[in-house]
Amino acid sequence: MTSKAKITFMGTPEFAVPSLEKLISEGHRIEAVITQPDRPRGRGRQVQPSPVKIKAMEYGLPVYQPEKVKDPSFLEQLQKINPDLIVVVAFGQILPPEVLHLPPLGCINVHPSLLPKYRGPAPINWTLIRGEEVTGVTIMEMDEGIDTGNIILQETTAVLPDEIYDELHNRLALLGANLLVKAIDLLQEGKTTKSPQDHSAATYAPMIKKNDTLINWNQKTKDIINFIRGLSSTPGAFTFLDGKILKIFRARQGKEFPPAPPGTIRVGEGNSLMVASADGWVEVLELQLEGKKRMDTPSFLRGHRGSISTKLG
Repeated sequence: MTSKAKITFMGTPEFAVPSLEKLISEGHRIEAVITQPDRPRGRGRQVQPSPVKIKAMEYGLPVYQPEKVKDPSFLEQLQKINPDLIVVVAFGQILPPEVLHLPPLGCINVHPSLLPKYRGPAPINWTLIRGEEVTGVTIMEMDEGIDTGNIILQETTAVLPDEIYDELHNRLALLGANLLVKAIDLLQEGKTTKSPQDHSAATYAPMIKKNDTLINWNQKTKDIINFIRGLSSTPGAFTFLDGKILKIFRARQGKEFPPAPPGTIRVGEGNSLMVASADGWVEVLELQLEGKKRMDTPSFLRGHRGSISTKLG
């Protein structure tokens, strides 16, 4: 039986936690966990450890939190750890050549898209925003580019019609964890086939910024619904209602009503809330008005029906 490789795990957000847990449960030797420094998080902006740090500490694993992985002091520390393999899952820093070339088995990455599609920091968001019907996970051999390395393994999965970001994120995190273990087993046995990416087919998934999350009611219904799905729950697609920010977390194709100017509100039967788009109506299912709790539309309308304006935006 092949002895287990010494692994250094690099990851930060919730997406990386299933991969770390899977490696531990399969008996892999996690010599060190590298994660981002504690940062202000949540509504109170209190300094908190990353989800990966919390999980690593539960298992008593050594945790390192360099501000920059290229700092000489950290590189010296990593050389002392002397990993056979570095596993990277949504770590949040670009690895310098000194790190990429250190472990004999290389550095591998769990990326939630079917590379070369959606390279970059926000592949799940853009998969949904662009209305993709199929996605998946890639285990990639890292090089000095951004998600440009050779593909070790890929697994596809259908995007469910009403799936929002949170749900697809969680599914792909689990899919990636299982595929990661398979890839490591192949690496240790020397049975991997590494396929170069077709760079001509590459697309990029840039970071989502706050200015990118405003709903444009002049778009088509389907595009608006996909936009909402791709940003739910965080950071949340938003519009304005009477000058206040209104976040929308779930929506679907509305009933066929006579056309109206985009953004026009129509309160229908059964406490339904419809908003006109460029080619029809969007039915809002779940929302949150600035300063209020997130709620379903009927609950929202019970408190606002008499005062709601006639247009969003």
